Amino acid sequence: MFGTLPMLLQGSTKSVRLGGFVNVRILRDQMKREAFAANEQLRQALRYISMNTTLPPRQRAQAQLALTQMHAHTRSTQFKNRCIMAGKGRGVFRDFKMGRYQFRLNATAGNIPGVQKASW
Repeated sequence: MFGTLPMLLQGSTKSVRLGGFVNVRILRDQMKREAFAANEQLRQALRYISMNTTLPPRQRAQAQLALTQMHAHTRSTQFKNRCIMAGKGRGVFRDFKMGRYQFRLNATAGNIPGVQKASW
């Protein structure tokens, strides 16, 4: 399964372009990232209001309640760094967005600029 897949998550039928291997975990992670991006400003505003000690306690409590009622996918802690080649969630190098094995294969093949196998 490569290339473009229709996303049937949250009732939308839009098409998402994801490079490399695509599985359910990658689609779910992509959905979480989009939900976070869509609600980031609202979440930051509510956090500011709830932390601001100069505002009345009732207004702060309402902001805190609104924050707790927001969907879990709107939090940045919900998504995970995944390998763009294999979709693995463990052993992923952040700088290259690849798992250890895919990084090794691509580095030895010379597909990653500036990376070569060490020899001394």
